[in-house]
Amino acid sequence: MSTHFNATEPAPNGAGEQTLLRVEDLRLYFRTARGVVQAVDGVDFDLQRNEAMVILGESGCGKTSLARSLLRLLPRNVDRFTGRVYLNGQDVMQLSEDEFRQDIRWLKISFVPQAAMNALNPVLRVGDQVAEPLMEHLGIGKEEALAQAREAFLHVGVPVDFLHRYAFELSGGMRQRVAIAMALVTEPDLILLDEPTSALDVLTQANIMNVLKRIKQEHDTSYILITHDIATSSELADRVAIMYAGQIVELNDAAQFFTQPYHPYAQGLMASVPRLRQKRDPTFIPGQPPSLLTPPSGCRFADRCPARFDKCDQDPPIYQVGERRLVRCWLYETESQPVPLYDTPVQEAHSP
Repeated sequence: MSTHFNATEPAPNGAGEQTLLRVEDLRLYFRTARGVVQAVDGVDFDLQRNEAMVILGESGCGKTSLARSLLRLLPRNVDRFTGRVYLNGQDVMQLSEDEFRQDIRWLKISFVPQAAMNALNPVLRVGDQVAEPLMEHLGIGKEEALAQAREAFLHVGVPVDFLHRYAFELSGGMRQRVAIAMALVTEPDLILLDEPTSALDVLTQANIMNVLKRIKQEHDTSYILITHDIATSSELADRVAIMYAGQIVELNDAAQFFTQPYHPYAQGLMASVPRLRQKRDPTFIPGQPPSLLTPPSGCRFADRCPARFDKCDQDPPIYQVGERRLVRCWLYETESQPVPLYDTPVQEAHSP
């Protein structure tokens, strides 16, 4: 049975619906000297309250563009920006830029960027930067805002005397914690995290992920974590979305995905991860992703797929192969179980 990623209509506010965010047919194209880049091309998904969704994919697949489109942090060369984004049942795409900035950005959706050093102002003390959203969006006085910033610092494990330091005086891990404190201080419903641990050492990565898990438990916060690090993402994920060439090609519960990925690209990603308890070498996906200037008219993964057949020349629909388990692949027109294509846990799960 084929379906759309968002098969049900969003409930109005207060209707008891647990869906926090629903995205429908979101498209974000950029004008460049070489043509129009289709960075986000028809993306659909939903996110429940107190849920962490990880978006995985290769560099250049559109993950960061998707996050910035949800926040409307768009460059000047936008060619097309369309779709529907429901937050608490409200289509925020209908809001003006001033309304979105005042009512949504940072109050209901906040952002932790990839490079905290680039995001923090080098000539302002970090405590003032964490307090700024409270003063700007909630009208709180500076002293009270700094007091709440101090609490946010304690919550993410930053010593309170660091409020008076500048970003260049902090380590990479501490700067990232400050960025998380800034995203958390207004108690938003949703936090977008773009590669929050990519530039950190392994121990610091683990500490940051523990902070995020604790915040999620204590504040019922929802996350969208954008990364290409499968191992790190498994620590936080409740659901996994696989993005390829501007599209989401699989949306699956994390427990199911990490043992039985469905889409051929997702299986290839999992087969590339080294494993401690399995005697096999990691494999790789041959070839290169298609150009988003001129994406193919059929399946965008077809040229790299070991299961390609004639029908792949047509754009595949999205098939529902289980509860909240959706795949954009012609293989699942008739199949309801993973079709093993690589030496991955999919095969092990089906072996006697």
